[in-house]
Amino acid sequence: MAPTFETLEAFAELMRTATGPDKVAYDGATERNGQLTKPPGALGRLEDLAIWYGAWRGMARPVLVAPQIVVFAGNHGVAARGVSAFPSEVTAQMVGNFQAGGAAINQLARTFGARMRVEALELDRPTADFTESEALGEADCVAALRAGWDAVDPAADLLVVGEMGIGNTTAAAAIAASLYGGGAEAWVGRGTGVDDAGLAIKRDVVAAGLKRHGSVRGLSALSAFGGREMAAMAGAMMRARIEGIPLILDGFICCAAAACLETEVAGALDHAVAGHQSAEGAHGTLLAELGKEPLLQLGLRLGEGSGAALAIGVMQGAVACLSGMATFAEAGVATG
Repeated sequence: MAPTFETLEAFAELMRTATGPDKVAYDGATERNGQLTKPPGALGRLEDLAIWYGAWRGMARPVLVAPQIVVFAGNHGVAARGVSAFPSEVTAQMVGNFQAGGAAINQLARTFGARMRVEALELDRPTADFTESEALGEADCVAALRAGWDAVDPAADLLVVGEMGIGNTTAAAAIAASLYGGGAEAWVGRGTGVDDAGLAIKRDVVAAGLKRHGSVRGLSALSAFGGREMAAMAGAMMRARIEGIPLILDGFICCAAAACLETEVAGALDHAVAGHQSAEGAHGTLLAELGKEPLLQLGLRLGEGSGAALAIGVMQGAVACLSGMATFAEAGVATG
């Protein structure tokens, strides 16, 4: 499906037209789950995940054979203010590492049989410093949303979106504070590992951005504070919704981008589960705001989509059990 939006309002209207899961498939998957050779509820959350997945795929006995991981990269003007432990040049260097297959996300993609795509978004043109103006503005935000939209393979049956962008935990904290309140103190963490002085700089920068832009919500927050990689993630997430592709959310930055969608149109993330809770301090708070319970909690804080990629294995296991296990009737096992 080609993108049909040229403005943020047109994108929001597209979001409002998105349909929900397949009720017939949901009922069929639920019925099958109740007949499998196990005590009721014995597989715990895996049972709910598999039924949820089947409903979004329109299959009572679903298969999961074509997961896709897309990693988006962008540079942030606010990074010049010293908010990261690393220089902006690292973004392009890590893109090269992704393309060469040397990053953590490459290993995880290979492990779980996911096809990986890397999209570098105008790395030579950082966003504006959000303490001085909108980071993106409408035209750049729409272009990045479209880039994310176009990066999704409609033939995929599960999507993970990851990111790389020096300074993007600062942008994510500003978005979260704008959407949910609490100020810089509630949302700013150490990101790449800044020291106390760096943490103070990040808080001051976020506070300055909030003072300039106020408490904007939805896509306006993405435009005011976000990076191209964050807007691209949002575009990819919405493409997945339109195509009926279940989505696994990654860490703090990914969830900040997702929160712009959810605060624009309630229910926009119904096709998504949270892959993990990262070690970035405010991620748990953000997940609570989104109403998402993480599948994993392993102390990760890498980004790249790594935590969500690990959760592909959980989803594969859930689907395999629902679709591959025998029913009591098929196995000839007595039920009581």
